[in-house]
Amino acid sequence: MPFPPKTHFSQPKPKAPHLSLLPRRRFFLESAFSSLYHRYLNNLVSQIHVLTILVEYRLAPEHLLPAAYEDCWAALQWVASHSAGNGKEPWLINNGDFERIFIGGDSAGANIVHNMAIRAGVESLPCGVKILGAYLAHSYFWSSKPIGAEPKEGHEKSLLYLFWNFVYPSVTGGVDNPMVNPEGPGAPSLAGLGCDRMLVCVAGKDLMKDRGVWYFDMVRKSGWKGEVELFEVEEEDHIFHIRNIETQNAKATVKRLASFVLE
Repeated sequence: MPFPPKTHFSQPKPKAPHLSLLPRRRFFLESAFSSLYHRYLNNLVSQIHVLTILVEYRLAPEHLLPAAYEDCWAALQWVASHSAGNGKEPWLINNGDFERIFIGGDSAGANIVHNMAIRAGVESLPCGVKILGAYLAHSYFWSSKPIGAEPKEGHEKSLLYLFWNFVYPSVTGGVDNPMVNPEGPGAPSLAGLGCDRMLVCVAGKDLMKDRGVWYFDMVRKSGWKGEVELFEVEEEDHIFHIRNIETQNAKATVKRLASFVLE
C-alpha cells in the first residue's frame, strides 16, 4: 500500500529514497492494512523523508510459501519498472529516487528481505535498478539444531520450528531449507547478496536474538563486499518498536533506521 511522503521543501523538491517494507509476523499474521503497521509507518515517514511502500503479500494457510516470496519480488519489480518514467503511478516516478532503493522488514518480513536480497544478487530487476540497502529487524531464521542460548530440549517441538512446517510444509529440507536457514545444505553464498549495505537489528529479550547475531556474523565473514551493521537494544522483546512506538527505545530504533537510510 503506497504512502507518499509529506515534504516541506521548495521547488524543485529533492527526490526521496524508496523504502519497501515487507512486514508481518510468521507469514500468517497481520496485514498491510492493520492499525499496528499503519501507526508504525505513519510514525516512520513523519520522521524520515522517504517514499514508503508497504507490501500486502498473501498469507498462509490459504497461500502457503513461496507465495509471499513471489508477491514481494513482484512488488520490487513493480517499483523498479517505474524508473524508466513510464509507469502507471506518477507519484512514484516524480517523488522517488530509483538510485536509493531500500528494502526492510521485521520478523518474517526480515526473512523475506534476506531472500529478496539473495534473489537480487542473481536476477536483475527491471531497468537495471539496484537495491542500495536492506534492513532486517528481529529476523525469523531457524534450523534443525539450536544455536547460542536457544533451548536444546524440545527444539523440534518449538513454535518457531513448527511455524515453518506450517507455512511451507512441502519445502525440500524442511527447517534447514536455505530460505529459513541461510547456512543450510545448498544455501547460496551470502557474498552474493544483491545490495550494498545492510542493517541487522536485534532485541536482547527476543527468542530470535541469537539468530540475528548469527546472521550478522555470517554476512560479515562471507566475503560480501557491502557494509553490514548490527544494532542491539538490550532490554526489549520481539518487534517492540512496532508494538509501542512511544518508548525511548522504539524512538532510538527509528532514529537508527533513519540514519541508515539517509546517510
